[in-house]
Amino acid sequence: MDISGDFCLIIHLGMTGQLCVFPSQEPLEDHTHLIFELGNGAYQLRFRDVRRFGSAELITSAKVTDFFEQKRLGPEPFDVDLDYWHKAIKASKRNMKAILLDQQVVCGVGNIYADESLYAAGIHPARKGASLSYEESQKLRKCVEKVLKNAIEKRGSTIRDYIGGSRLKGGFQDEFMVYGRDEESCIKCNSKILRQVLAGRSSHFCPKCQPTKPSKR
Repeated sequence: MDISGDFCLIIHLGMTGQLCVFPSQEPLEDHTHLIFELGNGAYQLRFRDVRRFGSAELITSAKVTDFFEQKRLGPEPFDVDLDYWHKAIKASKRNMKAILLDQQVVCGVGNIYADESLYAAGIHPARKGASLSYEESQKLRKCVEKVLKNAIEKRGSTIRDYIGGSRLKGGFQDEFMVYGRDEESCIKCNSKILRQVLAGRSSHFCPKCQPTKPSKR
């Protein structure tokens, strides 16, 4: 966030961090670590983090680019270069779930959205990146963007205590196709949704809609 004095505030929400707007007179909740006065002081932007994995860092605006370069973050999922995307996937012998969760390949794709994107693209999460064709990698790129845009429009996914800046819960959890639906029926083919641990995270997929072998096309 750009702030006065040519400074920038970089906030990492961690796992439970929340940035919400409150009337200034409203009592503080537990684990509120930062407070910013807004406008004439009638409202405040508050940073709350129960598990304290989040962080806030004040740097000069001129050092923003250097900051993110040092973190070695990959490109945003909404403007990934087509050739870069395919080469990054094709060059990896890891499974697709691990690749999508690697923030140095592409940043901002979490566990939920990796599962949903792979399902939308018809790609099994255990498939090796090197096995994907150019057409498959580009389909996946489009699906990642589509899933994320849809999730943003629905204010994200409230699984436990997630809320947005306006303190409203998300609605995308009502549209999950595979995530958290293990043992339930696939909406497309009626097969049973399965769960498998990949890259240290639970992965949900349909064994029929997401075959383990590459397409012969």
